[in-house]
Amino acid sequence: MAIHPDDPPWPVFGLPRVITGRENIRKFLDLNKSRYNGIAVCTGSLGANRQNDIPAIIREFGREGRIHFAHIRNLKFTSERDFYESAHLSKCGSLDMFEIVKAFYDVEFDGYMRPDHGRMIWKETGRPGYGLYDRALGAVYLQGLWEAIDKMTNKYRNPAF
Repeated sequence: MAIHPDDPPWPVFGLPRVITGRENIRKFLDLNKSRYNGIAVCTGSLGANRQNDIPAIIREFGREGRIHFAHIRNLKFTSERDFYESAHLSKCGSLDMFEIVKAFYDVEFDGYMRPDHGRMIWKETGRPGYGLYDRALGAVYLQGLWEAIDKMTNKYRNPAF
């Protein structure tokens, strides 16, 4: 099982959210200590709460083998709680994508990771939030970060993209 964080991480229509950050994740995982009880780290969902330290969350739960899946995307904040999904590059948003990918690398994450959501670019049409071209660019960007970290550490591990 890999529970996905609430998106957004604040109440909607007065309904509380459950999986919104480190403390809630810890509480959930402590309900059943099995390594099979895990989480999907969605950087967009967790990143929408500016209080979340995503690399620290990845390192804590990744070292325990409790991260089973990763959705990686970047957000650009326009105010404290207003944001849009930006291109994956760190410079295009408010999240440090290098540090996020490095955290996955540091805990030797071997689960599946993929770019999450995509903007509609290059006159593409389709379901909003699922642009094929932007997600493809995101996948290539994430692989490039992984390769750069590989070369920096001289470990050369293959990601499960």
